[in-house]
Amino acid sequence: MAAVFAASLLTAGCADHARVYDPYHRDYHAWAGESGYYVQWENDTHRNHEDFDRRNDADKKAYWDWRHSHDHDHDHDQQ
Repeated sequence: MAAVFAASLLTAGCADHARVYDPYHRDYHAWAGESGYYVQWENDTHRNHEDFDRRNDADKKAYWDWRHSHDHDHDHDQQ
């Protein structure tokens, strides 16, 4: 039951409009717009490609910190 609750916090709506919650900066991002940033982060930080959901908490935090320092887009929703 906890896994279902956690999954509902990570996404909202259908897969094409999925949003992911950044618990470190307390905001949402449209994942369709994040995928390019995520691949760039993997390249910039010399990480192998891995699904974001499979990354450990330290990597997820590192991504969100990097992402907010590269926040030059408009696919970012405050809530």
